[in-house]
Amino acid sequence: MVVNSLILYYTNKLKHMKNLSNIGRIMFAVPFLVFGLMHLMSASQMAGLVPSFIPGGVFWVYLTGLAQVLAAISIMSKKIIKIATLLLGILLMIYVLTIHLPGLGSEDQMMKMMAMSGLLKDFGLAGAAFMISGQHWDE
Repeated sequence: MVVNSLILYYTNKLKHMKNLSNIGRIMFAVPFLVFGLMHLMSASQMAGLVPSFIPGGVFWVYLTGLAQVLAAISIMSKKIIKIATLLLGILLMIYVLTIHLPGLGSEDQMMKMMAMSGLLKDFGLAGAAFMISGQHWDE
C-alpha cells in the first residue's frame, strides 16, 4: 500500500516536471522569435551593429534574424531541436565574440556596460542552447 502510494506520488510529480519543462522550453524560444522578427523588420537600423570587418552588413542581419526565427520554431515544435539549438548556441557565441567582447573596449562607460550586459545574456543563452542540444542528442 505504501509503495503504491509512493509510486503514484512520484508519477504525479514527474507529470508536473514534464509540464514545467515544456513551459521552460517555450519561454526559452519566445525571445528568439521576437529578436528574429525584430532583425527582419529593422534590418537597416541594425546593420550598424555588424562589425566593420565583416562585409555585407544588412545581409547578416537578415540571415541571423531568419536563423533565430527558425530556431524558435524548431524549439517550440520540438522538430530538429538538437541541431537547431546547437547552431543557435554557436550563433550566440559569435555575437559574444564579434559584437559584445569588442564593445568592452569602449571609452564610453554606458557602452561598456551595455556590452557587458549583452555578453552575459548571450553567453548564458548559448549555454542553455548547448544544454538543450545535448539533452536531445541521443534522440
